[in-house]
Amino acid sequence: MQTNTSQKILIIDDDENICQLISIYLKKDGLDPEIYNDGESALKRLHETTFDLVLLDIMMPGIDGYETLRRLREFSDVPVIMLSARGEPSDKISGLDYGADDYITKPFEPQELVARIHAILRRTKPTEKLKRVELFNLTVNLSDFTVTLNGERLDMPPKEIELLYTLAKTPMCVFTRDELLKSIWGQSYAGDSRTVDVHVKRVREKLGDNPHWKLTTVWGVGYKIEVF
Repeated sequence: MQTNTSQKILIIDDDENICQLISIYLKKDGLDPEIYNDGESALKRLHETTFDLVLLDIMMPGIDGYETLRRLREFSDVPVIMLSARGEPSDKISGLDYGADDYITKPFEPQELVARIHAILRRTKPTEKLKRVELFNLTVNLSDFTVTLNGERLDMPPKEIELLYTLAKTPMCVFTRDELLKSIWGQSYAGDSRTVDVHVKRVREKLGDNPHWKLTTVWGVGYKIEVF
C-alpha cells in the first residue's frame, strides 16, 4: 500500500544485496530508508539522528546485532525489528529479551517485512507523546531535535538538546548531576558528573542572557531552570 509518509527507517545489515532489496520495497511504500553495514557506524548515526524504526541483522562483523541493540537501548527506545537466518525459538527469545519489538527469520518476503514495519509504526505512533517544550521565547523539540530561541534556530548536538529539554519541561525543579547523567546518558555510562557540567556550560553559552528564565546552578546539588 503506497503511503505519503516520510518515516525514516535505518537498515543495519552487512549483506548489501539484502539492504538494497529492502530499500527498494521501503521506498515503494513511501518510507525513507538509510543503510549501514555495521553496528558501530549505525550507533553513531543513531546518536545524531532520530529514526522511526530500525531493521537490525544479528550476524555482522565487529559487534553483532545483540550487542548493537544492547547499546542502542542505553539511549533510545526506537522500535527495532531483528533480522536473522537463525530461527530457533531461543534466538527469537534472546532478541526480544535484548529489547527488540519483533523478529523475522531470513529468507523472508519483503511484503511481509513492510507489513510488520507498518504494524509497529501504527502501534507506537498514536501513543507517542509530543516531546516539545515551550518556555516563553524558548522551544525545545525532541521529536526532531531542534531548539529555537526568539524564533531563531540554535545549533546544538543531541545531548545538549536532551539536557535542555529535561530542565525546561519542569522549570524550578532541581536536578542533581547524577539524575541528569542517568536520564540522558544512561545507567551504564562510564563517565562522571563532570560530563553534565561541561554540557551545561555549552548550553548556557548558546542561550545567553534571558529576561524570563535562567539556567541556574544550585550549588552542591545540581541545576534547574529558574523562571522570573
